[in-house]
Amino acid sequence: MYRIIKQDGKAKRGELKTVHGTIQTPVFMNVGTAAAIKGAVSTQDLQTLKTQVQLSNTYHLHVRPGDQVVRQLGGLHKFMVWDKPILTDSGGFQVFSLASLRKIKEEGVYFQSHVDGRKIFMGPEESMRIQSNLASTIAMAFDECPSSKAPKEYVESSVERTTRWLERCKNELNRLNQLEDTINKKQLLFGINQGAIFDEIRIEHAKRIAEMDLDGYAVGGLAVGETHEEMYHILDATVEHLPINKPTYLMGVGTPFNILEAVDRGVDFFDCVYPTRNGRHGHLYTNNGKINLFNQKFELDDRPIEEGCQCPACQAYSRAYIRHLLKAKEMLGMRLCVMHNLYFYNTMMEEIREAIEQGNYKKYKTEKIRRMTQI
Repeated sequence: MYRIIKQDGKAKRGELKTVHGTIQTPVFMNVGTAAAIKGAVSTQDLQTLKTQVQLSNTYHLHVRPGDQVVRQLGGLHKFMVWDKPILTDSGGFQVFSLASLRKIKEEGVYFQSHVDGRKIFMGPEESMRIQSNLASTIAMAFDECPSSKAPKEYVESSVERTTRWLERCKNELNRLNQLEDTINKKQLLFGINQGAIFDEIRIEHAKRIAEMDLDGYAVGGLAVGETHEEMYHILDATVEHLPINKPTYLMGVGTPFNILEAVDRGVDFFDCVYPTRNGRHGHLYTNNGKINLFNQKFELDDRPIEEGCQCPACQAYSRAYIRHLLKAKEMLGMRLCVMHNLYFYNTMMEEIREAIEQGNYKKYKTEKIRRMTQI
């Protein structure tokens, strides 16, 4: 299912075979929370942009249009016309960050929808059933994501509950995958390591969930307020205690610099809203640093966003034109910027995979960071 092709230090070049195709790692998963990439980017566009995995969210799709609706329409792949792997986030993070009046109990979480205020209950079994209805390639375990600033005593009890919930997730998904009418009977399950910024809690939790022999393992609860240095420290302490022969996923991270550093620490799955969110605001990633197209200096700039870039935006349009679209609030401007950023991220992941294969990842990382910080 998952195999390592080459290691360069702790950096892993691998591949994960799934029912919806093989994922080459390290990989960046493009975020389509509600089954669409924000910025009017279609699934046909994603093929052009070298996307391997699309990520959607259990909570958002449960609230709207409803996971039963998606199931009746043949599952998420058919619904959004995407034939490659899809990972669904469990909804845990959204329940704790978006929902109001939530109440956490052993059975799960009671909360109000952020859309219409209706009362919802979600626990491990409910999250697995929703994700089974969505029929994603990879289902994420339902967990609590405690604040990085939470007291140690709270984090300890929260992680204990997350471990118990993980066992329930595993049992329920095993049951669902054996049902006759389940759309994807080979749905994979990734467990999530939590523990805020406490080394000993993270390490102990990593060891415990590693024993469960899951399809993959995520490090959650980072990029939520702690410093980059704290995040890298937690990765240094934690990743080595997760199974090396399974994919390691750093949730919600991050900048190109974060990805480069995390790959060097053994991480091979990533997702983040940065390329799409920044693109919609005219902030564009290039190999020579980030640029803001709203700046006056680009008004008469007839060059592409980045010379040599093969993305659809750079192949046809100038900085000046895209800047005009953004200023005029034309949706095409956002679309072109998002497409460029996603192409930049996916191309960087190709470069990372090649550098690991060639055994010169550290040299590549150093040079890439040097170039991107020169503006």
